[in-house]
Amino acid sequence: MTDSKQTPAPADLPVWTFRGYAMKPSEFNTAMVHFYRAEIQRANTWRNRLDATTNWAIITASAAITFALSDSTHDHAVLLINLVFLGVFWFIEARRYRYFELWSYRTRLMETDFFAAMLVPPFQPSPTWAEALAGSLCKPKFSISLLEALGRRLRRNYFALFGILLLVWVFKVASQPQPVATWDEFVIRAVIGPVAGVWVLFALAVFFVALVGLAVGTLGLQNASGEVLPSLWRDAT
Repeated sequence: MTDSKQTPAPADLPVWTFRGYAMKPSEFNTAMVHFYRAEIQRANTWRNRLDATTNWAIITASAAITFALSDSTHDHAVLLINLVFLGVFWFIEARRYRYFELWSYRTRLMETDFFAAMLVPPFQPSPTWAEALAGSLCKPKFSISLLEALGRRLRRNYFALFGILLLVWVFKVASQPQPVATWDEFVIRAVIGPVAGVWVLFALAVFFVALVGLAVGTLGLQNASGEVLPSLWRDAT
């Protein structure tokens, strides 16, 4: 007489049990697929928010340039004021970039160590990827600092916008209402209200030196790796 109890096939073995409910591998994979889709949607949402912030910066810069150059009597200070607006958008975009990197970090963990592991023998993820993903879910934290986010968005978008505004400001001061003949005349024209032109130029120099310093100083920060995150199992070998 044979035993009626049979050893379950590997496909029927539960991979997760909680309060009497046993999740089969197929159910686990289905849950992971839906979770991956949800994280991709989150990443896309914040990616669109990044693009929206950049668009705001481009629109305000274009409006300021158009206004300043449309009439020789328009004050060049509007271009410098727009530098402040660009700085605000830059900060907002850096903050949004940190959220985008959080969702990208999770999706890349699943791509490199769950889905990719299905394609390459021995068909199993690294022993650390699940802990890393669970840790990000249980205790969410930004994968990059605000300083690194500011540096990345500055190099990718805002340094060009700041530079264009500076060049337009120089052109505005040097050519309208008529071209300047000497450097002293340029300095006199750079005056903004009670602020002497020499102090305006000094403030601009300090500002752009700080921008260059931030852009160069954050080149070595490489924690923002959500889009190019190396797989954990490859790093562990």
